[in-house]
Amino acid sequence: MKIRTRVETANLFYIWLRAAMQDGRMPGMKNALIDRAKTALVVIDLQKGVVGRQTAPHAAASVVKNGAALAAAFRINGMPVFLVRVAFSPDGKDMLRPLVDTPWPAQTPPPDWTDIVPEMGPEPGDFVITKRQWGAFYGTELDLEFRRRGITAVILCGISTNIGVESTARFAYEYGYNQVFVEDAMAALSAEEHALTVTKIFPRIGLVRKTGEILADLSND
Repeated sequence: MKIRTRVETANLFYIWLRAAMQDGRMPGMKNALIDRAKTALVVIDLQKGVVGRQTAPHAAASVVKNGAALAAAFRINGMPVFLVRVAFSPDGKDMLRPLVDTPWPAQTPPPDWTDIVPEMGPEPGDFVITKRQWGAFYGTELDLEFRRRGITAVILCGISTNIGVESTARFAYEYGYNQVFVEDAMAALSAEEHALTVTKIFPRIGLVRKTGEILADLSND
């Protein structure tokens, strides 16, 4: 009897996960049963300086397409859409600079780096939240906007799954919000990073669903 190594086991699991993602058999998936009066859509960093990167397991163009479909459905139902972007002051002094083993490469972003991609809007009535770190809560008005509007649940998507999306999700969980993570409306810089967050972190702090499931819930009267 062959005993598989940890690496072999992880590879087999990843192969299964990719197949599950492709045909919609994500673990534990059921309808999200969205309360339209108390649910907001939060879209993380679908801006020109981010969507131009190569992402996995879903291409950035596919993430934008699904994110736009979600936003359109929320608007039709009179539900709030929060478009989050990351931006910094011209002198860059509001950027985080702690000591790390793997720093981000130095770069000079183009002038339109912070612009939200046109497919996402913003449309009249949307909220644009500007953050200066990975997560969308710290140092922004997001939590205040939610609480003043009676929002208790968040549908979350965007790029990158394990950075901006996960950081926002962890804060939301600690603040007590219910969450639904739209797996095919988010992506990471690698499929492995995406899979780790989607299978190990998100199921412990919310529900993992597909774009089609959310759209189906919102189309039911």
